[in-house]
Amino acid sequence: SIAAEGYAIGRDNNQVIFVKYAAPGDVVDVKIVKKKKNFQEGQIIRYQHKSEQRVEPFCPYFTHCGGCKWQHMPYESQLEFKQQQVIDAMERIGGIQGFEVVPILGSEKIQAYRNKLELTFSERAWVIDYVKGEDKPRPRALGFHIPGQFSQLLDIEACYLMPDYVNQIQRSVKAFCDNRGVSFHDIQRHEGLMRNIMFRCNEKNEWMIVVAFYENDTEIIEAVMSHIKDNFDRVVSLNYIVNAKMNDSMQGCEVIHYSGAPYLTESLGNYNFIIQPLSFFQTNTQQAKRLYDITKDFAGLTGVENVYDLYTGTGSIAIYVSEGAKNLVGIEYVEVAIEDAKINASNNGVENATFYAGDMKDVLTETLFEKHGNPDVIITDPPREGMHPDVVERINQSGAKRIVYVSCNPATQARDIKAMQEHYRLVKMQPVDMFPHTHHVENVALLERI
Repeated sequence: SIAAEGYAIGRDNNQVIFVKYAAPGDVVDVKIVKKKKNFQEGQIIRYQHKSEQRVEPFCPYFTHCGGCKWQHMPYESQLEFKQQQVIDAMERIGGIQGFEVVPILGSEKIQAYRNKLELTFSERAWVIDYVKGEDKPRPRALGFHIPGQFSQLLDIEACYLMPDYVNQIQRSVKAFCDNRGVSFHDIQRHEGLMRNIMFRCNEKNEWMIVVAFYENDTEIIEAVMSHIKDNFDRVVSLNYIVNAKMNDSMQGCEVIHYSGAPYLTESLGNYNFIIQPLSFFQTNTQQAKRLYDITKDFAGLTGVENVYDLYTGTGSIAIYVSEGAKNLVGIEYVEVAIEDAKINASNNGVENATFYAGDMKDVLTETLFEKHGNPDVIITDPPREGMHPDVVERINQSGAKRIVYVSCNPATQARDIKAMQEHYRLVKMQPVDMFPHTHHVENVALLERI
């Protein structure tokens, strides 16, 4: 069968063995690479018989870059497994029964569906057939980290998860740097200029680029940025950062606007949103709208409700449901995101929303309820780790009639809903596939007060 995190499950002498890149129905020889008390992990070393559920992966880097662990399975099978994964989490982790499951909503696009991608530079590429100690020098890389080997980079010619324009740009930038002798970063030695390049695009096929440099080498920075500006007219927002940190994360770095607009704009339904270079925005735009439609439907707003949107991000869900609410309160940990939420609300003429920045357990208090009124409906869309126990308890005591819980991690969602069982009943849920060919799945759950 299929397990969480992209593994398949086999058994040997009643012990569970987790195997990557296997499919139900495969008969394989497996090398055990990890042994625990209750399970083992293995790698396929030989196929005795390949499952009829297998399809040919469309990407030549499958099993190497680690991004799409389910390319070898038909999309219909992926959806079946994802839906069962959500049900299993709710029943086994949450101990919950008797809820309705609306069939999973698959993605219309299963390639080129992403609107964001980040690639990393490295002076030495990870090579599939490299032999340690051989004299042949390794090529340089612009690509993805090898799973479990963060310092190793796989050079790629193309990624099929974003429109092909991304591949034209990244290959051109790499060739330009190769021809000019511009150094790539070595994350172990912490030297070399080119670190990362992030791409965003919208449904109008407009593009944003953020290039990360290790040092403020103004001559090289100007050369690289002008090369992009002069050769790619769909890039409407061009930016860069100087990141001298010990890690590749762009968060916390100052974004320097080079040319074009300082942000992208995207439409979801009747609403327009600005996307700043380092802002969060749902990565599959078409599925995001459908996810928000389900959230809005589950919320059942009639125009008289007081709505709290927890983990609001840049306010996209709050704004999307705003016309059905009497008042809205949005809360988010990231201050910059709240500033974007306020701008987005203003740009869309949303006047019934108030936004707060801060740690959820510190902001969602009785004092806030006294100021804005107790919620009738709570929408919550937390990060993968789910909600803090104090937040769950505050929801339990809020008196809200309905909770709409949007989650990217069915396990922590089930845990949190279990902690609400004395106050709320799980009525129904609907999984949404935002990321085809991966094990990730979003799930929208509706809870009603008992």
